[in-house]
Amino acid sequence: MASLSSFFLFSMLSFLIGIAHAQLSSDFYASSCPNALSTIQTAVNNAVAQESRMGASLLRLHFHDCFVLGCDASILLNDTDSFTGEKTAGGNINSVRGYEVIDTIKSQVESLCPGVVSCADIVAVAARDSVVALGGPTWTVLLGRRDSTTASLSTANSDLPPPTSDLSSLIDLFSNKGFTAQEMVALSGTHTIGKAQCSKFRDRIYNETNINATFAASKQEICPSDGGDENLSDLDESTNVFDNVYFTNLIEQKGLLHSDQQLYNGGSTDSIVESYSSDSSAFFTDVANAMVKMGNLSPLTGTDGEIRTNCWKVNG
Repeated sequence: MASLSSFFLFSMLSFLIGIAHAQLSSDFYASSCPNALSTIQTAVNNAVAQESRMGASLLRLHFHDCFVLGCDASILLNDTDSFTGEKTAGGNINSVRGYEVIDTIKSQVESLCPGVVSCADIVAVAARDSVVALGGPTWTVLLGRRDSTTASLSTANSDLPPPTSDLSSLIDLFSNKGFTAQEMVALSGTHTIGKAQCSKFRDRIYNETNINATFAASKQEICPSDGGDENLSDLDESTNVFDNVYFTNLIEQKGLLHSDQQLYNGGSTDSIVESYSSDSSAFFTDVANAMVKMGNLSPLTGTDGEIRTNCWKVNG
């Protein structure tokens, strides 16, 4: 009986220790690297000041990282002999940007505190600071993620929502990560900043009917029916400012991507779009909360993973 009790106590302690290791905290670097956050913020502000689009790129980098195996900086890894990285996935290739900004930040932080701050945490903080730099809400980024030692091209291809997604697919893809439909709409609202390539919205502006005719014509000037695949268009009408104009555009049938307009197309999310279009503070609150939740997707903590010295390759 005593041995059974001892086993139970050991099991409980092991369980509690596991929980403790899995917990992230806002002050994780308070003593080990106290200037880490200010260093990241300064670098992000400088990058966004040079090119406002970079704010959207760094935010998207975080999203595309977290939706594939969790927030572990796997998206940053180059291909190796043992695995193919995620950079060439359909949703990433010739599209995801900001790698060089993360590398610059990592170099700066390494000079302050070698081997302490993970690439995964840098990506998470840079996403928050990018939104703030463009006038959006702030949130508390919980820290203590560690970096993966592998990546998954196949998971990136299966788990990242493509711009051709219908509403049901969007709801399912986000639900698979633990998000409600409302959180999905809030996170989609981050398309209030950034740009998209012609190849991602050509079919919508030439073949879809739930689109404002004047808007479609203006986009056709940017995106020809043939060629110009990498020509860029703003995702909403105030793309350099993080605001709620994206939702107003959807109501006006001016969603650039098919997946954008699906949020307001006579379906279950119409009322959420209408709410956010008239209440920017509600959108800011909900998107901030959803970003915290996304940042907590399956982090590596404790002794799992590693703290990479260079974000684009594993140590050793």
